[in-house]
Amino acid sequence: MTTQEVATRYREWMSERKFIEIQDTLYHEDVVSQEPEKAASMGFPVFTHGREAVKAKGVARRATIDTIHSYTCSEPIVAGEFFSVVLKQEITFKGKPRLTLEEIAVFHVTDGKVVKEQFFY
Repeated sequence: MTTQEVATRYREWMSERKFIEIQDTLYHEDVVSQEPEKAASMGFPVFTHGREAVKAKGVARRATIDTIHSYTCSEPIVAGEFFSVVLKQEITFKGKPRLTLEEIAVFHVTDGKVVKEQFFY
């Protein structure tokens, strides 16, 4: 797949919250995930290596959520081997008040697979 095709499929599945399908299909087995430094204070690693570890991180994060009120993924912007999207969600974490989160996600695609994802929030 081209970077554009990966980006289009990512947006389609992210809008449907098909997280596992994204990772199983679009991610390289040695993918690297990078969160901002402040993720560590929330109990999440800044760097995660490998598709299975990235999937486990996502499962753990979703387990902290009580309710997802809304979730959107913007149209991707593609440039060469990279694409980015804006993710917005209104959620209630367990035992916390409802809030809105916004982040920019940047993906590096090589040979039709995401080899790195990086989040800014």
